[in-house]
Amino acid sequence: MHAPDVLDSLAFYRALGFTEVDTSDIWDHKYAVVTDGDISIGLHEHGLDAPNLTFVQPDLAGHARNMSDSGYDFSRMRIDEDVFNEIAFSDRDGHTVRMVEARTSLRAAEPPEDSLCGRWLELSLPVRDAMHAAIFWAPLAPAILSHREEPTPHMRFDAGGLALALSESIALKRPSLCFKCADREPIERAIEQHGIRHEKFPGYEGAFVMLRAPEGTELYVFDEDFLGESIEVIEGTDEVS
Repeated sequence: MHAPDVLDSLAFYRALGFTEVDTSDIWDHKYAVVTDGDISIGLHEHGLDAPNLTFVQPDLAGHARNMSDSGYDFSRMRIDEDVFNEIAFSDRDGHTVRMVEARTSLRAAEPPEDSLCGRWLELSLPVRDAMHAAIFWAPLAPAILSHREEPTPHMRFDAGGLALALSESIALKRPSLCFKCADREPIERAIEQHGIRHEKFPGYEGAFVMLRAPEGTELYVFDEDFLGESIEVIEGTDEVS
């Protein structure tokens, strides 16, 4: 995430119970990383125009060649023996995806506990056409964790261990973090104590609250998962553009 004031954003996530982890010296700008044990959130002072979905991919050079052969177009490719390898591309709805060859933060010394938001649910991406978008993502994330066609199409994939969802909901404006929380009281106390910007019952999939981080990230919190738990595999496509 682009976080113009890294310390302000860091305070927000720490108030919600996220754990800060040590970072490496890969980037020359100020940045911090927080985690709840399931997802890591990078807060970068500059260098990002929009949220980047970032994945660690060993042997990135070989992986990039395979992706190129399958029709992926890269907006950034930085691969050499003496540089930090990374590639970037956009999906059909303009969401930026980055792959790096190694982590830029260290793992927490002890497994972090859940944040006050509860258990990780999914990263929701707003899309114009979920099925059309799924064709793009199928080679990268062939396992569908759950999906729904009515009343609003919503598809959830396993993207390398990350639950990634494609939603046509008009209430979803930007890539957003989603959690399920069995106990509302701790998060309600945090909102009151720290003056967290929020919106009750924001209209996205029955969330009881949406929290807005200083850098603009939206976190939706639900009482329970709003999708079923079926798993299936869809066929990939040889061409992606």
